Amino acid sequence: MEIHSNQEILERRKEIEQELEDMLKETESDFSLQDVKNSIFREEDNDDMMKIVMMFDRGGDSSELSNVLELVTDAWNYFPHAAIGGKAPVEMLR
Repeated sequence: MEIHSNQEILERRKEIEQELEDMLKETESDFSLQDVKNSIFREEDNDDMMKIVMMFDRGGDSSELSNVLELVTDAWNYFPHAAIGGKAPVEMLR
């Protein structure tokens, strides 16, 4: 994972937000972008990331699951977590 400037992190975060919103619509999820962000911020358990993946689950094929996993991983790394002082993991790497 590359170490980015604050501006690059914020720009990538906006891109991820748009991708999440698009995927939530595409999968006809009952969840919102804010639900995803809240789940990441309040994560407590090792399986919390998989709970977010489940927000997009509609029983698609492995290609769809791969896309969801990649996007959720990006969100996990770029969005703030309360457990690390309200910072994102990419911010902690700097």
